[in-house]
Amino acid sequence: MIEDRTVVVEATGHDNVSAAHESTFEVTSDDYLTPAGDCILGIEADVVPSSFDEGFVDACQREDASITITLETGQHSDSIEASGHPALTFENDRSIVVRTSDYVDDRTVAVEADKAAADIDRDLVAALADGASLTTTLRVD
Repeated sequence: MIEDRTVVVEATGHDNVSAAHESTFEVTSDDYLTPAGDCILGIEADVVPSSFDEGFVDACQREDASITITLETGQHSDSIEASGHPALTFENDRSIVVRTSDYVDDRTVAVEADKAAADIDRDLVAALADGASLTTTLRVD
């Protein structure tokens, strides 16, 4: 049995956060966001997939991995349930992407999520668009 593993990512909202994308959401270490980035919830992330703990990565690569992602600002939060996948590489050094599909690339940290950016609590999205700090907690069971 593998113990629960948790990764906490601190990021910042931006006035271009729209959270309109219907199949993904993303947190990036980039320090900018254009209006085209409609899946991005936070920028200036302090942790990226390539720096995730090896135990967390191993746990996420199990066929039966269940991943809970919690998004929190000071006053608002939302929770997303997703799955791990054996093909997850955690090699990207910029972006954390959660997908509603089972598509995997080097940015993908979870698949088959029950929410995309467009489904995220709109009060949380508004807070991020006002520049609120974002804490993203990923827990794998």
